[in-house]
Amino acid sequence: MPDILIIGGGLAGMAAAAALVSGGNRVTLLESRPRLGGRASSFVDQTTGTTIDNCQHVNLGCCTNFRHFCDVTGISDSLRTEPSMTFIGTNRRGPDLYFRLFPNSILAPLQPSFRTHLLCASPLPAPLHLLPSFARLSYLTWYDKWRLAWGLKALAHRKIAGSNEIMSDWLRRHRQTPNTIQRVWQVVLVSALSESLDRIAVKDARKVFVDAFLANRHGWELQIPTAPLDTLYTQRVATWLRGQGTDVRPLAGVSRICMENDRATGVELRDGRILLADEIILAVPSFSVAALLPEHVAALPVIQGLKELEWAPISSVHLWFDRPIMPLPHATLVDRLSQWVFDREVADAPGGEVANYYQVVISASRELEGREQSDIIRDVVNELTEIWPMAQGARLINGRVVTEHKACLSMLPQNESLRPGSQSPIANVSFAGDWTATGWPSTMEGAVRSGYLAAENVAQHLGQPKRFVQPDLPVSWLARVLLGI
Repeated sequence: MPDILIIGGGLAGMAAAAALVSGGNRVTLLESRPRLGGRASSFVDQTTGTTIDNCQHVNLGCCTNFRHFCDVTGISDSLRTEPSMTFIGTNRRGPDLYFRLFPNSILAPLQPSFRTHLLCASPLPAPLHLLPSFARLSYLTWYDKWRLAWGLKALAHRKIAGSNEIMSDWLRRHRQTPNTIQRVWQVVLVSALSESLDRIAVKDARKVFVDAFLANRHGWELQIPTAPLDTLYTQRVATWLRGQGTDVRPLAGVSRICMENDRATGVELRDGRILLADEIILAVPSFSVAALLPEHVAALPVIQGLKELEWAPISSVHLWFDRPIMPLPHATLVDRLSQWVFDREVADAPGGEVANYYQVVISASRELEGREQSDIIRDVVNELTEIWPMAQGARLINGRVVTEHKACLSMLPQNESLRPGSQSPIANVSFAGDWTATGWPSTMEGAVRSGYLAAENVAQHLGQPKRFVQPDLPVSWLARVLLGI
């Protein structure tokens, strides 16, 4: 029975292990940190004692491989599917009748200058299933909506799939209005890809809109974890992997891959121990790859190119209040520094208080670099207070900002040519990670796909070819006819 070593316990490494252990292989998963999950991890806030995620992670219905991974490992019951997405933007039409009659009512969900918009599927087939929701967006004029529909139709066509044009240039060329750019295209793409429109390749923007909103009526469906990420991965997935025979080893950092006759023979751990292997999957961040390889391999262009990959930051603002501040489980804010707000849980606070815990996500957060945490927290709290009357008078018990500086790969056109496939320059070493060429942007779905692709590569080496990557959601017949998808 062959021995397979997987270096890295993030989503890519866990997915590769879950795939390969199903074939009866001896799999060892090595992780340098005490927990699994990689960038999808948790830690304990020392002030409140709350276990918090480094960033709120969400999943969409179009992420078929991530869903498959959750089903296989048994954590799907800790993902809550939301019946709608909630967008909050300025209200062009003025206050609703309720606000006119009862402007000071404590039942008023929003300040009069804002309005809630629910994105939910109608009975219409894709790609028309979300049309009624988009038609009701009060912060767009009818001309904006017409231009948006025209832009979506142009973006969806399959000839765009290979375009390396920058999205901001494409939007101007297709005469998208400032309103649609700022309040639709930017809101969706910055949240999905954590990059500004002047740094996103058109093909990646197309992937987001086609797979999530146009091709299949279930592609947009939002899933949110109901437990800390550490509970899902370090506890539940690790327990499942061990139950299947995987040797899961946290605090097992690797210093180098050992070579003999141009093949890897195993790895040397940081404590000096040697582990032998027939196959190795390298599932570490791209910027950590070269240090693990022999010098003559690290000098190859494909490895040197990994150093040129650019990454994007994501910041999370964690807030604990003495009372609820919004009546929603989540909200997407339009035209604000705060992009997503999630109502996480009621938690204990210092002094025996009960706190209402919220997490605010700011993607592509370069503008926050160099700013004091207190200033960021103040601006975010002010935004929330401007929107929800019930937030006025709420006392902030604690707040902190957490920034993942290399949260995901920037979807720059030049990055695509630098993303390697699963096969490394060493015959029996495979690559896995959201930075590899998966056909997807740098997301949780991309990470799981990369793990499955690496597992397929290993299975091919072992003479046990098997497909692990799951198919995409089927494209509806009407989407094919209307949009040429």
